[in-house]
Amino acid sequence: MQVPRWRLTCESRTDLQHFVDWYREYYGPCPPIHPFTNTRHHPISPFKRSVHRHPKDMPMTFDRSIKIAPSILAADFANFGAECAAIEAEGADWVHVDVMDGHFVPNITFGPATCAAIRPHIKGVMDVHLMIAPVDPYIDAFAQAGADVITAHIEAGPHIHRTLQAIRASGPKAGLALNPGTPAESVAELLDLTDLVCVMTVNPGFGGQKFIDMSAKIKTLRSMIGDRPIHIEIDGGVDPTTAPIVAAAGADVLVAGSAVFKGGSVTNPAPYGENIKAIRAAAEGVYV
Repeated sequence: MQVPRWRLTCESRTDLQHFVDWYREYYGPCPPIHPFTNTRHHPISPFKRSVHRHPKDMPMTFDRSIKIAPSILAADFANFGAECAAIEAEGADWVHVDVMDGHFVPNITFGPATCAAIRPHIKGVMDVHLMIAPVDPYIDAFAQAGADVITAHIEAGPHIHRTLQAIRASGPKAGLALNPGTPAESVAELLDLTDLVCVMTVNPGFGGQKFIDMSAKIKTLRSMIGDRPIHIEIDGGVDPTTAPIVAAAGADVLVAGSAVFKGGSVTNPAPYGENIKAIRAAAEGVYV
């Protein structure tokens, strides 16, 4: 079997052993590792100890009110900091960061360095959605970058239970994402380790796709969750037309990209606010 190759930074022999143990778990015997000491181009190690904010300093509290989380995948890539500030000023509740690796999904977007760069511009919740595989080696890097929520896909690895434990241990809330073809029942043994379930209403990889109705799955999840403090997030094709569908089924966090950013810009952010208000009003009209 051909195995992937990494160029990684380890700060100690313990860090290196963590990587070797993880590699053996996923791929079998670990090939020889050649030392490389220049860390100048790798300021964030996958295994660097997290310095994420203490939980009491996090802006995230639980409630089931409708929350709009614009995805910066639809923002101006050359002006991320200002875009994050603009959407929050116009009413966004969370800022959603779609991380893609070109392997788990057919697109490449951002990494921990981008998250760290935009963190100072975000006053509220930074919601990091990892569409990558494997996940575990990068959890601490995204936690250190300031993520308040880290969501991993249940389809991304064989040990999702361990992944959710690792996310919580690193500081952020733990999210679990389900692709359209993954049934709600797959999370049954994971809910007590989960703070958010993200239901994909498109196949992940690109923005602007057509909405796939997952109402039945959302209703099943809402029933399974019961009174646990777990958000149901919807990612894909959310706009004023589809927001009532998912809200009526039980979702409370709505990720929207092009539906928020269309018509606006950093120099003209008013359309962002109008779009956010339209999505929120449509969802709140039916949400129970």
